[in-house]
Amino acid sequence: MTIQTTKPDYRGTYHFSPAEHWMNDPNGMVFFEGEYHLFFQHHPFGDTWGPMHWGHAVSRDLVNWEELPIALEPDEVGTIFSGSAVVDRENTTGFFPDGPGLVAIFTHHLERPGVPTVQSQSLAYSRDGGRTWTKYEGNPVLTSESKPDFRDPKVFWHESSKRWILILACGQEVELYHSEDLKSWTLGSTFGEGIGSHDGVWECPDLFELSIDGDPTRGKWVMLVSIGDGGEGTEGSRTQYFTGGFDGVTFVPDEASQEIRWLDHGRDNYAGVSWSDMPTEDGRRLVLGWMSNWRYANHTPTEGWRGAMTIPRELTLETIGGVERLVQRPARELDAARVPVLELKDVSLSELNAALRSLRLDSFELEVRAQAGRSFEFRLREGGGCVTRVGIDAQAGELYIDRRKSGESGFHADFAGRHAAKLPEGAETAESAGDTRMAVEAAEAEEEARMAAEADAPNRARTAAEQGAAAEEPAETALQIFVDRSSVEVFEGDGRLVMTDLIFPGEGADGLSASAGDAEAGGADSVFRSVRISRIAAGEAAAGAAESARATAAGTAGSAGGTAGEAAEGAAATAPGQGGAVR
Repeated sequence: MTIQTTKPDYRGTYHFSPAEHWMNDPNGMVFFEGEYHLFFQHHPFGDTWGPMHWGHAVSRDLVNWEELPIALEPDEVGTIFSGSAVVDRENTTGFFPDGPGLVAIFTHHLERPGVPTVQSQSLAYSRDGGRTWTKYEGNPVLTSESKPDFRDPKVFWHESSKRWILILACGQEVELYHSEDLKSWTLGSTFGEGIGSHDGVWECPDLFELSIDGDPTRGKWVMLVSIGDGGEGTEGSRTQYFTGGFDGVTFVPDEASQEIRWLDHGRDNYAGVSWSDMPTEDGRRLVLGWMSNWRYANHTPTEGWRGAMTIPRELTLETIGGVERLVQRPARELDAARVPVLELKDVSLSELNAALRSLRLDSFELEVRAQAGRSFEFRLREGGGCVTRVGIDAQAGELYIDRRKSGESGFHADFAGRHAAKLPEGAETAESAGDTRMAVEAAEAEEEARMAAEADAPNRARTAAEQGAAAEEPAETALQIFVDRSSVEVFEGDGRLVMTDLIFPGEGADGLSASAGDAEAGGADSVFRSVRISRIAAGEAAAGAAESARATAAGTAGSAGGTAGEAAEGAAATAPGQGGAVR
Protein backbone atom coordinates (compact mmCIF):
# COMPACT_ATOMS: atom_id res chain seq x y z
CA MET A 1 0.00 0.00 0.00
CA THR A 2 1.37 3.43 -0.94
CA ILE A 3 -0.11 6.61 0.48
CA GLN A 4 0.42 9.69 -1.70
CA THR A 5 0.76 12.59 0.76
CA THR A 6 3.21 15.18 1.94
CA LYS A 7 6.23 13.40 3.39
CA PRO A 8 5.51 12.74 7.10
CA ASP A 9 8.03 13.17 9.89
CA TYR A 10 9.01 9.62 10.80
CA ARG A 11 11.63 10.49 13.40
CA GLY A 12 10.55 9.11 16.78
CA THR A 13 9.94 11.44 19.70
CA TYR A 14 11.39 9.08 22.34
CA HIS A 15 13.48 6.60 20.34
CA PHE A 16 17.11 7.36 19.60
CA SER A 17 18.02 7.97 15.96
CA PRO A 18 21.10 9.67 14.49
CA ALA A 19 20.92 13.33 13.55
CA GLU A 20 21.65 12.32 9.97
CA HIS A 21 22.60 9.40 7.75
CA TRP A 22 22.68 5.65 8.37
CA MET A 23 22.60 3.72 11.66
CA ASN A 24 22.30 -0.01 12.40
CA ASP A 25 23.55 -2.24 15.27
CA PRO A 26 23.94 -0.84 18.79
CA ASN A 27 27.57 -1.27 19.91
CA GLY A 28 29.78 -0.71 22.93
CA MET A 29 26.94 -0.21 25.39
CA VAL A 30 28.53 0.48 28.77
CA PHE A 31 27.69 2.43 31.93
CA PHE A 32 30.52 4.62 33.23
CA GLU A 33 30.65 7.54 35.66
CA GLY A 34 26.89 8.13 35.60
CA GLU A 35 26.46 7.91 31.83
CA TYR A 36 24.92 5.28 29.58
CA HIS A 37 27.09 5.05 26.47
CA LEU A 38 25.50 3.96 23.20
CA PHE A 39 27.83 3.47 20.26
CA PHE A 40 26.33 2.35 16.96
CA GLN A 41 27.15 1.22 13.45
CA HIS A 42 27.14 4.41 11.41
CA HIS A 43 27.74 5.51 7.83
CA PRO A 44 28.23 9.28 8.19
CA PHE A 45 28.21 9.98 4.45
CA GLY A 46 25.02 8.29 3.27
CA ASP A 47 21.56 7.01 4.17
CA THR A 48 22.26 3.38 3.27
CA TRP A 49 24.79 0.89 4.63
CA GLY A 50 28.36 1.85 3.75
CA PRO A 51 31.86 2.05 5.26
CA MET A 52 31.21 1.52 8.94
CA HIS A 53 32.21 3.90 11.74
CA TRP A 54 31.19 3.94 15.40
CA GLY A 55 28.71 6.72 16.12
CA HIS A 56 28.31 7.72 19.75
CA ALA A 57 25.61 9.03 22.09
CA VAL A 58 25.32 9.33 25.87
CA SER A 59 22.44 9.61 28.31
CA ARG A 60 21.95 9.89 32.05
CA ASP A 61 18.33 8.70 32.02
CA LEU A 62 17.93 6.44 28.93
CA VAL A 63 15.37 8.90 27.51
CA ASN A 64 17.35 12.04 26.66
CA TRP A 65 20.34 11.33 24.43
CA GLU A 66 23.20 13.60 23.42
CA GLU A 67 24.86 12.62 20.16
CA LEU A 68 28.64 13.08 20.30
CA PRO A 69 31.28 13.16 17.54
CA ILE A 70 32.16 9.90 15.80
CA ALA A 71 34.17 7.70 18.15
CA LEU A 72 35.99 5.30 15.79
CA GLU A 73 36.82 5.75 12.11
CA PRO A 74 38.17 3.29 9.50
CA ASP A 75 41.94 2.89 9.14
CA GLU A 76 44.46 0.71 7.29
CA VAL A 77 43.27 -2.38 9.22
CA GLY A 78 39.69 -1.94 8.01
CA THR A 79 36.32 -0.36 8.64
CA ILE A 80 34.79 -0.51 12.13
CA PHE A 81 32.20 -3.27 12.56
CA SER A 82 30.23 -4.17 15.70
CA GLY A 83 31.68 -4.80 19.15
CA SER A 84 31.44 -3.96 22.83
CA ALA A 85 33.01 -1.80 25.54
CA VAL A 86 33.99 -2.49 29.15
CA VAL A 87 35.39 -0.63 32.14
CA ASP A 88 38.95 -1.77 32.95
CA ARG A 89 38.89 -1.12 36.70
CA GLU A 90 42.08 -2.99 37.61
CA ASN A 91 44.20 -1.77 34.68
CA THR A 92 44.52 -5.28 33.27
CA THR A 93 45.42 -3.75 29.90
CA GLY A 94 48.04 -1.34 31.20
CA PHE A 95 46.18 1.52 29.49
CA PHE A 96 45.04 3.20 32.72
CA PRO A 97 47.74 3.94 35.31
CA ASP A 98 45.66 6.73 36.86
CA GLY A 99 42.29 5.02 37.38
CA PRO A 100 39.55 3.13 35.51
CA GLY A 101 38.94 3.76 31.83
CA LEU A 102 36.97 2.43 28.88
CA VAL A 103 38.14 -0.21 26.41
CA ALA A 104 36.31 -0.87 23.14
CA ILE A 105 36.65 -4.30 21.53
CA PHE A 106 35.48 -4.26 17.92
CA THR A 107 35.78 -5.98 14.55
CA HIS A 108 38.05 -4.56 11.88
CA HIS A 109 36.61 -5.45 8.44
CA LEU A 110 39.09 -5.34 5.55
CA GLU A 111 38.16 -5.73 1.89
CA ARG A 112 40.85 -5.57 -0.82
CA PRO A 113 40.55 -6.33 -4.56
CA GLY A 114 41.47 -9.91 -5.38
CA VAL A 115 42.03 -10.85 -1.74
CA PRO A 116 39.57 -12.65 0.59
CA THR A 117 37.80 -10.43 3.11
CA VAL A 118 39.46 -10.44 6.53
CA GLN A 119 37.69 -9.80 9.82
CA SER A 120 39.78 -9.39 12.98
CA GLN A 121 39.27 -8.10 16.52
CA SER A 122 40.91 -4.91 17.75
CA LEU A 123 41.05 -2.59 20.76
CA ALA A 124 40.72 1.12 21.43
CA TYR A 125 40.78 2.89 24.78
CA SER A 126 39.55 6.14 26.30
CA ARG A 127 40.91 7.99 29.33
CA ASP A 128 38.37 10.84 29.23
CA GLY A 129 35.00 9.16 29.71
CA GLY A 130 34.62 8.03 26.11
CA ARG A 131 35.03 11.44 24.48
CA THR A 132 38.23 10.58 22.63
CA TRP A 133 39.70 7.22 21.68
CA THR A 134 43.15 5.82 20.96
CA LYS A 135 43.52 2.62 18.94
CA TYR A 136 45.88 0.03 20.41
CA GLU A 137 49.18 -0.06 18.52
CA GLY A 138 49.18 -3.86 18.63
CA ASN A 139 45.91 -4.25 16.68
CA PRO A 140 44.50 -6.64 15.72
CA VAL A 141 44.53 -8.79 18.86
CA LEU A 142 42.55 -11.73 17.43
CA THR A 143 42.62 -12.85 13.80
CA SER A 144 41.39 -15.68 11.60
CA GLU A 145 42.32 -15.70 7.92
CA SER A 146 40.14 -18.75 7.25
CA LYS A 147 36.88 -17.45 8.75
CA PRO A 148 35.21 -14.71 6.66
CA ASP A 149 32.34 -14.19 9.16
CA PHE A 150 34.36 -13.69 12.33
CA ARG A 151 32.94 -10.69 14.14
CA ASP A 152 30.90 -8.81 16.74
CA PRO A 153 32.85 -9.48 19.96
CA LYS A 154 31.03 -9.06 23.27
CA VAL A 155 33.37 -8.97 26.28
CA PHE A 156 32.65 -9.20 30.01
CA TRP A 157 34.54 -9.85 33.24
CA HIS A 158 33.90 -13.35 34.65
CA GLU A 159 34.29 -12.99 38.38
CA SER A 160 34.54 -16.71 39.19
CA SER A 161 37.54 -17.28 36.93
CA LYS A 162 38.95 -13.75 37.36
CA ARG A 163 39.43 -13.16 33.65
CA TRP A 164 37.83 -11.60 30.62
CA ILE A 165 35.46 -13.62 28.42
CA LEU A 166 34.91 -12.84 24.74
CA ILE A 167 32.05 -14.31 22.73
CA LEU A 168 31.91 -13.66 19.00
CA ALA A 169 30.04 -14.91 15.96
CA CYS A 170 31.77 -17.26 13.54
CA GLY A 171 29.65 -18.37 10.59
CA GLN A 172 26.63 -20.07 12.13
CA GLU A 173 28.23 -20.71 15.51
CA VAL A 174 29.79 -18.67 18.30
CA GLU A 175 33.28 -19.00 19.76
CA LEU A 176 34.20 -18.33 23.40
CA TYR A 177 37.65 -17.02 24.32
CA HIS A 178 39.29 -15.95 27.59
CA SER A 179 42.06 -13.49 28.45
CA GLU A 180 43.86 -11.93 31.40
CA ASP A 181 44.56 -8.59 29.71
CA LEU A 182 42.14 -8.14 26.74
CA LYS A 183 45.13 -8.44 24.40
CA SER A 184 46.02 -12.15 24.31
CA TRP A 185 43.09 -14.50 23.76
CA THR A 186 42.70 -18.29 24.10
CA LEU A 187 39.87 -20.23 22.44
CA GLY A 188 37.93 -22.16 25.07
CA SER A 189 34.93 -23.62 23.23
CA THR A 190 32.42 -23.28 20.42
CA PHE A 191 28.63 -23.43 20.51
CA GLY A 192 25.84 -23.68 17.97
CA GLU A 193 26.16 -26.86 15.94
CA GLY A 194 22.84 -28.68 15.74
CA ILE A 195 20.90 -26.27 17.93
CA GLY A 196 18.82 -23.15 17.32
CA SER A 197 17.88 -21.47 14.07
CA HIS A 198 20.39 -21.50 11.23
CA ASP A 199 18.34 -19.54 8.71
CA GLY A 200 21.17 -17.04 8.29
CA VAL A 201 24.63 -16.07 9.48
CA TRP A 202 24.94 -15.67 13.27
CA GLU A 203 25.75 -12.17 14.51
CA CYS A 204 26.00 -9.95 17.61
CA PRO A 205 26.06 -12.56 20.40
CA ASP A 206 25.78 -11.73 24.09
CA LEU A 207 26.18 -13.85 27.24
CA PHE A 208 25.13 -12.98 30.80
CA GLU A 209 23.73 -14.51 33.97
CA LEU A 210 20.24 -13.85 35.36
CA SER A 211 18.57 -15.00 38.56
CA ILE A 212 15.50 -17.22 38.16
CA ASP A 213 12.24 -15.65 39.34
CA GLY A 214 14.23 -13.02 41.20
CA ASP A 215 15.83 -15.60 43.50
CA PRO A 216 19.54 -14.69 43.90
CA THR A 217 20.35 -18.27 44.95
CA ARG A 218 19.21 -19.67 41.59
CA GLY A 219 20.47 -18.54 38.22
CA LYS A 220 21.10 -19.44 34.60
CA TRP A 221 23.16 -18.02 31.80
CA VAL A 222 21.42 -16.49 28.79
CA MET A 223 22.94 -16.31 25.32
CA LEU A 224 21.53 -13.94 22.69
CA VAL A 225 22.32 -14.61 19.03
CA SER A 226 21.05 -12.53 16.13
CA ILE A 227 20.49 -14.17 12.75
CA GLY A 228 21.00 -12.34 9.47
CA ASP A 229 18.50 -12.36 6.64
CA GLY A 230 18.55 -15.86 5.18
CA GLY A 231 16.61 -14.91 2.08
CA GLU A 232 13.51 -16.49 0.61
CA GLY A 233 11.53 -18.66 3.01
CA THR A 234 12.70 -16.80 6.11
CA GLU A 235 11.32 -13.78 7.93
CA GLY A 236 14.45 -11.71 7.56
CA SER A 237 16.79 -10.93 10.44
CA ARG A 238 15.75 -11.89 13.99
CA THR A 239 17.25 -12.62 17.42
CA GLN A 240 17.06 -15.95 19.27
CA TYR A 241 18.16 -16.89 22.77
CA PHE A 242 19.39 -19.92 24.70
CA THR A 243 19.49 -20.68 28.43
CA GLY A 244 21.95 -22.94 30.24
CA GLY A 245 25.14 -23.01 32.26
CA PHE A 246 28.56 -21.42 31.80
CA ASP A 247 31.71 -22.33 33.74
CA GLY A 248 34.05 -19.73 32.31
CA VAL A 249 34.97 -21.90 29.32
CA THR A 250 31.95 -23.75 27.94
CA PHE A 251 28.28 -22.85 27.55
CA VAL A 252 26.02 -25.89 28.06
CA PRO A 253 22.41 -25.37 26.91
CA ASP A 254 19.53 -26.68 28.99
CA GLU A 255 16.73 -28.86 27.67
CA ALA A 256 14.48 -25.87 26.98
CA SER A 257 17.03 -24.54 24.49
CA GLN A 258 16.23 -27.39 22.10
CA GLU A 259 13.19 -25.27 21.20
CA ILE A 260 13.87 -22.22 19.03
CA ARG A 261 12.98 -19.21 21.15
CA TRP A 262 12.79 -15.66 19.82
CA LEU A 263 13.59 -12.53 21.78
CA ASP A 264 10.93 -10.60 19.85
CA HIS A 265 8.04 -11.89 17.73
CA GLY A 266 7.76 -8.84 15.51
CA ARG A 267 9.95 -8.11 12.51
CA ASP A 268 11.97 -5.10 13.62
CA ASN A 269 14.17 -5.76 16.64
CA TYR A 270 17.66 -6.89 15.69
CA ALA A 271 21.23 -7.05 17.04
CA GLY A 272 20.14 -6.28 20.58
CA VAL A 273 22.82 -6.58 23.26
CA SER A 274 23.06 -5.56 26.90
CA TRP A 275 24.76 -2.74 28.78
CA SER A 276 28.03 -3.65 30.47
CA ASP A 277 29.17 -2.55 33.92
CA MET A 278 25.80 -1.66 35.39
CA PRO A 279 26.17 -0.65 39.07
CA THR A 280 25.84 -3.57 41.48
CA GLU A 281 23.18 -1.73 43.45
CA ASP A 282 21.10 -1.35 40.27
CA GLY A 283 21.28 -5.03 39.38
CA ARG A 284 19.35 -4.81 36.11
CA ARG A 285 20.20 -6.31 32.74
CA LEU A 286 19.29 -3.61 30.20
CA VAL A 287 19.11 -4.25 26.46
CA LEU A 288 18.53 -2.18 23.35
CA GLY A 289 18.00 -3.29 19.75
CA TRP A 290 18.03 -1.81 16.27
CA MET A 291 14.49 -1.29 14.97
CA SER A 292 14.76 -2.64 11.46
CA ASN A 293 15.16 -5.80 9.42
CA TRP A 294 17.94 -6.51 6.93
CA ARG A 295 15.27 -7.61 4.44
CA TYR A 296 14.31 -3.98 3.79
CA ALA A 297 16.52 -1.82 6.07
CA ASN A 298 18.17 0.06 3.19
CA HIS A 299 14.81 1.04 1.70
CA THR A 300 12.69 2.40 4.57
CA PRO A 301 11.12 5.76 3.56
CA THR A 302 12.92 8.21 5.84
CA GLU A 303 14.76 11.24 4.49
CA GLY A 304 18.21 12.42 5.58
CA TRP A 305 18.55 9.70 8.21
CA ARG A 306 17.80 6.00 8.48
CA GLY A 307 17.64 3.77 11.56
CA ALA A 308 16.28 3.96 15.12
CA MET A 309 16.70 2.01 18.35
CA THR A 310 14.02 0.30 20.44
CA ILE A 311 13.15 1.65 23.85
CA PRO A 312 15.55 0.29 26.49
CA ARG A 313 14.24 -2.88 28.12
CA GLU A 314 14.89 -4.74 31.37
CA LEU A 315 15.48 -8.49 31.03
CA THR A 316 14.51 -11.07 33.65
CA LEU A 317 14.36 -14.87 33.62
CA GLU A 318 11.02 -16.19 34.84
CA THR A 319 9.30 -19.57 35.02
CA ILE A 320 6.36 -19.72 32.61
CA GLY A 321 4.59 -23.02 32.03
CA GLY A 322 7.33 -24.82 33.96
CA VAL A 323 10.12 -23.44 31.75
CA GLU A 324 12.50 -20.53 32.36
CA ARG A 325 11.88 -17.90 29.72
CA LEU A 326 13.26 -14.47 29.00
CA VAL A 327 10.91 -11.63 29.94
CA GLN A 328 11.25 -8.03 28.76
CA ARG A 329 9.83 -4.93 30.41
CA PRO A 330 10.22 -1.27 29.45
CA ALA A 331 13.05 0.34 31.43
CA ARG A 332 11.69 2.05 34.52
CA GLU A 333 13.31 5.34 33.45
CA LEU A 334 10.40 5.80 31.03
CA ASP A 335 8.05 6.27 34.00
CA ALA A 336 9.45 9.73 34.73
CA ALA A 337 8.79 10.83 31.13
CA ARG A 338 5.08 10.01 31.17
CA VAL A 339 2.52 12.79 30.74
CA PRO A 340 -1.05 11.57 31.47
CA VAL A 341 -3.55 11.93 28.65
CA LEU A 342 -6.46 9.61 29.47
CA GLU A 343 -7.44 7.07 32.10
CA LEU A 344 -10.70 5.10 32.06
CA LYS A 345 -11.87 2.25 34.27
CA ASP A 346 -14.52 -0.44 33.68
CA VAL A 347 -15.51 1.23 30.46
CA SER A 348 -17.89 0.05 27.75
CA LEU A 349 -16.77 -0.03 24.14
CA SER A 350 -18.99 2.89 23.14
CA GLU A 351 -17.75 5.01 26.04
CA LEU A 352 -14.16 4.14 25.22
CA ASN A 353 -14.48 5.07 21.56
CA ALA A 354 -16.23 8.32 22.45
CA ALA A 355 -13.20 9.28 24.52
CA LEU A 356 -10.68 8.06 21.94
CA ARG A 357 -12.29 10.07 19.14
CA SER A 358 -11.29 13.30 20.88
CA LEU A 359 -7.59 12.42 20.75
CA ARG A 360 -5.04 13.12 18.03
CA LEU A 361 -1.83 11.22 18.76
CA ASP A 362 1.18 10.13 16.73
CA SER A 363 3.37 9.22 19.72
CA PHE A 364 2.05 7.70 22.96
CA GLU A 365 1.87 4.77 25.36
CA LEU A 366 -1.32 2.73 25.69
CA GLU A 367 -1.90 0.42 28.67
CA VAL A 368 -4.87 -1.94 28.58
CA ARG A 369 -6.33 -4.39 31.07
CA ALA A 370 -9.12 -6.49 29.58
CA GLN A 371 -11.05 -9.61 30.50
CA ALA A 372 -9.10 -12.73 29.66
CA GLY A 373 -10.56 -14.93 26.97
CA ARG A 374 -12.02 -12.00 25.04
CA SER A 375 -10.85 -10.80 21.65
CA PHE A 376 -10.16 -7.11 21.31
CA GLU A 377 -8.31 -4.77 18.99
CA PHE A 378 -6.94 -1.25 18.99
CA ARG A 379 -6.65 0.61 15.71
CA LEU A 380 -3.62 2.85 16.00
CA ARG A 381 -2.34 5.71 13.81
CA GLU A 382 -5.68 5.68 12.01
CA GLY A 383 -6.68 8.13 9.30
CA GLY A 384 -6.10 9.04 5.67
CA GLY A 385 -6.48 5.41 4.61
CA CYS A 386 -3.94 4.18 7.17
CA VAL A 387 -4.44 1.96 10.20
CA THR A 388 -2.21 -0.30 12.31
CA ARG A 389 -4.12 -2.99 14.21
CA VAL A 390 -2.89 -4.46 17.50
CA GLY A 391 -4.97 -6.98 19.37
CA ILE A 392 -5.70 -10.30 21.00
CA ASP A 393 -7.37 -13.09 19.03
CA ALA A 394 -8.74 -15.15 21.91
CA GLN A 395 -9.96 -18.00 19.71
CA ALA A 396 -6.54 -18.45 18.12
CA GLY A 397 -4.75 -17.64 21.38
CA GLU A 398 -2.62 -15.02 19.63
CA LEU A 399 -1.24 -11.53 19.97
CA TYR A 400 -0.91 -9.75 16.64
CA ILE A 401 0.23 -6.60 14.87
CA ASP A 402 -1.33 -6.03 11.45
CA ARG A 403 0.54 -3.42 9.41
CA ARG A 404 -0.88 -4.30 6.00
CA LYS A 405 -2.59 -0.90 5.79
CA SER A 406 -0.29 0.96 8.17
CA GLY A 407 0.92 3.42 5.54
CA GLU A 408 3.90 3.49 3.19
CA SER A 409 4.93 -0.06 2.32
CA GLY A 410 5.70 -0.03 -1.40
CA PHE A 411 9.43 0.29 -0.75
CA HIS A 412 9.65 -3.51 -0.32
CA ALA A 413 7.33 -6.40 -1.17
CA ASP A 414 7.92 -8.12 2.19
CA PHE A 415 7.14 -5.17 4.46
CA ALA A 416 3.33 -5.25 4.64
CA GLY A 417 2.00 -8.14 6.72
CA ARG A 418 0.18 -9.43 9.76
CA HIS A 419 2.52 -10.80 12.44
CA ALA A 420 1.14 -13.05 15.18
CA ALA A 421 2.53 -15.05 18.08
CA LYS A 422 0.96 -17.60 20.42
CA LEU A 423 0.15 -16.34 23.89
CA PRO A 424 2.42 -18.06 26.43
CA GLU A 425 0.90 -20.57 28.80
CA GLY A 426 0.11 -19.06 32.17
CA ALA A 427 0.27 -15.43 31.02
CA GLU A 428 -3.44 -14.67 30.76
CA THR A 429 -3.94 -13.17 34.21
CA ALA A 430 -2.21 -10.31 35.90
CA GLU A 431 -1.53 -12.61 38.84
CA SER A 432 0.10 -15.39 36.84
CA ALA A 433 1.97 -12.95 34.64
CA GLY A 434 3.39 -10.94 37.52
CA ASP A 435 2.43 -7.47 38.61
CA THR A 436 2.17 -4.90 35.88
CA ARG A 437 2.44 -1.30 36.91
CA MET A 438 -1.34 -0.95 36.90
CA ALA A 439 -1.79 -4.22 38.77
CA VAL A 440 0.58 -3.00 41.46
CA GLU A 441 -1.39 0.22 41.84
CA ALA A 442 -4.63 -1.74 42.08
CA ALA A 443 -3.15 -3.98 44.75
CA GLU A 444 -1.95 -0.96 46.71
CA ALA A 445 -5.40 0.60 46.57
CA GLU A 446 -6.95 -2.66 47.74
CA GLU A 447 -4.48 -2.85 50.62
CA GLU A 448 -5.29 0.72 51.70
CA ALA A 449 -8.98 -0.12 51.71
CA ARG A 450 -8.33 -3.25 53.73
CA MET A 451 -6.30 -1.36 56.32
CA ALA A 452 -9.02 1.26 56.62
CA ALA A 453 -11.59 -1.45 57.20
CA GLU A 454 -9.40 -3.05 59.83
CA ALA A 455 -9.01 0.30 61.58
CA ASP A 456 -12.81 0.52 61.86
CA ALA A 457 -13.16 -3.05 63.08
CA PRO A 458 -9.79 -4.56 64.04
CA ASN A 459 -11.16 -7.96 64.85
CA ARG A 460 -13.48 -8.31 61.91
CA ALA A 461 -12.61 -11.24 59.66
CA ARG A 462 -13.22 -11.14 55.97
CA THR A 463 -16.71 -12.47 55.27
CA ALA A 464 -17.51 -15.43 53.10
CA ALA A 465 -19.37 -13.10 50.77
CA GLU A 466 -16.25 -10.99 50.28
CA GLN A 467 -14.21 -14.11 49.61
CA GLY A 468 -16.74 -15.27 47.06
CA ALA A 469 -16.66 -11.91 45.30
CA ALA A 470 -12.87 -12.07 45.13
CA ALA A 471 -13.00 -15.59 43.72
CA GLU A 472 -15.36 -14.44 40.96
CA GLU A 473 -13.12 -11.54 39.93
CA PRO A 474 -12.42 -12.15 36.22
CA ALA A 475 -8.89 -12.87 35.02
CA GLU A 476 -7.19 -10.25 32.89
CA THR A 477 -5.12 -9.78 29.78
CA ALA A 478 -2.64 -6.91 29.98
CA LEU A 479 -1.06 -5.06 27.05
CA GLN A 480 1.44 -2.23 27.16
CA ILE A 481 1.85 -0.61 23.73
CA PHE A 482 4.44 2.02 22.84
CA VAL A 483 3.58 3.89 19.63
CA ASP A 484 5.91 6.40 18.02
CA ARG A 485 5.93 8.14 14.67
CA SER A 486 7.28 5.08 12.87
CA SER A 487 7.13 2.18 15.33
CA VAL A 488 4.94 -0.01 17.54
CA GLU A 489 6.28 -2.04 20.49
CA VAL A 490 3.85 -4.35 22.31
CA PHE A 491 4.45 -6.01 25.70
CA GLU A 492 1.85 -8.66 26.59
CA GLY A 493 1.38 -10.20 30.03
CA ASP A 494 3.98 -7.98 31.69
CA GLY A 495 6.61 -8.75 29.07
CA ARG A 496 6.16 -12.50 28.51
CA LEU A 497 5.49 -11.87 24.83
CA VAL A 498 6.94 -8.91 22.92
CA MET A 499 6.47 -7.68 19.35
CA THR A 500 8.21 -4.77 17.60
CA ASP A 501 7.23 -3.50 14.15
CA LEU A 502 8.04 -0.44 12.08
CA ILE A 503 5.18 1.50 10.48
CA PHE A 504 5.19 4.52 8.16
CA PRO A 505 1.76 6.21 8.32
CA GLY A 506 0.76 9.13 6.13
CA GLU A 507 -0.13 12.65 7.22
CA GLY A 508 -3.29 12.79 9.32
CA ALA A 509 -2.94 9.22 10.61
CA ASP A 510 -3.26 10.20 14.26
CA GLY A 511 -6.62 8.69 15.22
CA LEU A 512 -7.32 5.88 17.66
CA SER A 513 -10.25 3.49 18.13
CA ALA A 514 -11.09 0.08 19.59
CA SER A 515 -13.24 -2.99 19.02
CA ALA A 516 -13.98 -5.92 21.29
CA GLY A 517 -15.49 -9.17 20.12
CA ASP A 518 -19.22 -9.43 20.83
CA ALA A 519 -19.15 -6.03 22.53
CA GLU A 520 -19.39 -4.56 19.04
CA ALA A 521 -22.68 -6.36 18.66
CA GLY A 522 -24.02 -5.00 21.92
CA GLY A 523 -22.41 -7.20 24.55
CA ALA A 524 -23.55 -5.89 27.91
CA ASP A 525 -20.52 -6.68 30.02
CA SER A 526 -17.40 -4.56 30.11
CA VAL A 527 -14.41 -6.02 28.26
CA PHE A 528 -12.01 -3.25 29.24
CA ARG A 529 -11.12 -3.11 32.92
CA SER A 530 -8.90 -0.09 32.42
CA VAL A 531 -7.36 1.93 29.61
CA ARG A 532 -4.58 4.42 30.21
CA ILE A 533 -2.89 6.64 27.61
CA SER A 534 0.22 8.72 28.22
CA ARG A 535 2.62 10.74 26.17
CA ILE A 536 6.31 9.97 26.49
CA ALA A 537 7.98 13.37 26.61
CA ALA A 538 11.51 14.47 27.37
CA GLY A 539 12.86 17.46 29.22
CA GLU A 540 10.98 20.70 28.61
CA ALA A 541 8.47 18.92 26.39
CA ALA A 542 7.13 17.01 29.38
CA ALA A 543 6.64 20.16 31.46
CA GLY A 544 4.99 22.01 28.59
CA ALA A 545 2.65 19.16 27.75
CA ALA A 546 1.66 18.73 31.40
CA GLU A 547 0.85 22.44 31.74
CA SER A 548 -1.28 22.37 28.58
CA ALA A 549 -3.00 19.25 29.84
CA ARG A 550 -3.96 20.91 33.13
CA ALA A 551 -5.31 23.93 31.27
CA THR A 552 -7.75 21.83 29.25
CA ALA A 553 -8.50 18.98 31.65
CA ALA A 554 -11.69 20.64 32.87
CA GLY A 555 -13.10 20.59 29.37
CA THR A 556 -12.48 16.91 28.86
CA ALA A 557 -12.93 15.48 32.35
CA GLY A 558 -15.75 13.19 33.23
CA SER A 559 -16.03 11.37 29.94
CA ALA A 560 -16.45 7.63 30.35
CA GLY A 561 -15.64 7.60 34.04
CA GLY A 562 -12.55 9.81 33.92
CA THR A 563 -11.64 12.65 36.27
CA ALA A 564 -9.91 15.97 35.76
CA GLY A 565 -6.63 14.36 36.74
CA GLU A 566 -7.21 11.25 34.67
CA ALA A 567 -9.30 12.01 31.61
CA ALA A 568 -8.40 13.08 28.10
CA GLU A 569 -5.96 15.93 28.38
CA GLY A 570 -6.32 17.33 24.91
CA ALA A 571 -3.43 19.73 24.76
CA ALA A 572 -1.00 17.07 25.93
CA ALA A 573 -2.39 14.78 23.26
CA THR A 574 -1.87 17.26 20.47
CA ALA A 575 1.25 19.13 21.56
CA PRO A 576 4.18 18.64 19.17
CA GLY A 577 6.30 15.68 20.18
CA GLN A 578 9.88 16.36 21.21
CA GLY A 579 12.60 13.90 20.46
CA GLY A 580 14.61 12.37 23.24
CA ALA A 581 17.87 13.13 21.44
CA VAL A 582 19.79 16.32 22.07
CA ARG A 583 21.74 17.29 18.98
